[in-house]
Amino acid sequence: MRILVLDTIHGGNAIGEAFSQRGDPVDCVDVYRGESIVDITTALTKEYDLITAPVHLDPDHPLLKFSPAPVISHHEAVYLLAGEDRPEPMIEITGARGKTTTAHALASLMGGKGILHTSTGTYRFPEKKLISKSSITPGSLIAAIKMARETGGWLIAEESLGVTGIGLLSLITSSTDYFFAAGKKSALLTKVASTKKSKYCLLAENIEEVDRENVFHIEDIASCDSNECCLTFKGKTARFSNPLLLLPGYHTPLILAAAAAMILGINPEPLSSFTAIPGRMSVSYENGLLIIDNANSGTNIASTVEAAQYARNNTKNLSLTLVIGQEEGDGAVCEGFSYDQIRTAISLINPSRTIWVGPFPAKKISIPDQLAPEISARAATLEEAYEIALQSTDTGSIILSVKTWR
Repeated sequence: MRILVLDTIHGGNAIGEAFSQRGDPVDCVDVYRGESIVDITTALTKEYDLITAPVHLDPDHPLLKFSPAPVISHHEAVYLLAGEDRPEPMIEITGARGKTTTAHALASLMGGKGILHTSTGTYRFPEKKLISKSSITPGSLIAAIKMARETGGWLIAEESLGVTGIGLLSLITSSTDYFFAAGKKSALLTKVASTKKSKYCLLAENIEEVDRENVFHIEDIASCDSNECCLTFKGKTARFSNPLLLLPGYHTPLILAAAAAMILGINPEPLSSFTAIPGRMSVSYENGLLIIDNANSGTNIASTVEAAQYARNNTKNLSLTLVIGQEEGDGAVCEGFSYDQIRTAISLINPSRTIWVGPFPAKKISIPDQLAPEISARAATLEEAYEIALQSTDTGSIILSVKTWR
């Protein structure tokens, strides 16, 4: 079967290699940069039996229209490649927000050997050893599945823009929707549709789903009062308490992880001792300063403002140094932290000092002049900015809110 794999940047090469290893002739085309050996023009002259493309590719791209061959997504291609030898259990997690935290929280409840694959890295359990770092595209799941097979244990995988359906259980962590694929697809509808092959599905609040068996809504399983959560599933009850439940960024991920555990027959009560993940609102102290680390690939306005509020509530001190921006050349971050979003965050927080990370965006207006009254210093990297923040802050807190791959 001759196969055309589109998009080498977002996991396409891994998918193409997997097809090649099973004996299929494959052409991989870089549809975004045009740097592949087989380019778009050449591919249009060939015949293929199957085409696989990322869900975010413009559905009107010429390579999706020229051939009578069936077109499947990268998610569906990985499902096809996985075969019958799958990790048990395998849990897939997707959603606009909270994927990483949900994955880490659920992994903390799993016993025995397993693999946790997230945007923070791929880890081997129970030792929690970092094995590698890669993207959360469907193609990167191929290696994670292989690792889980080799360990003979479970797999929890964070995935972007949907799931493959290989897993026993799929989670969608947020009802947030937006349009992608040249503005022609709904992200939420795409994610919901991707779960149809999963045996069980757990949905965050306000996600509607009809005519499906074994689809569970979080509001039917869990209820929270302040920092305590009570869960009921198929006649069994459990509860846990954790101060992180008071933080919006942790509230939904923690209860989703707890509900998923109930579905899997695992006791969620140990979540009472779950602590914040570095880069996901983790708290530390240095030189008498409160440090809130919110620097990760999902950093946005909401999480930045939440981090600032959390810091001021904890220190009772309005003095705050904000480290904000996006590291230059961080191609692993799919959705950027735009100039307008950063300006809005700075305006809402009104920090005592602001340290900008990365380059100013190229615009016709003189952005450096506009920002001059607000920006105290500039740095190329998060690490450099953190050192500047420590040197320039005498009291209060430091918020690290840089969009970067960690």
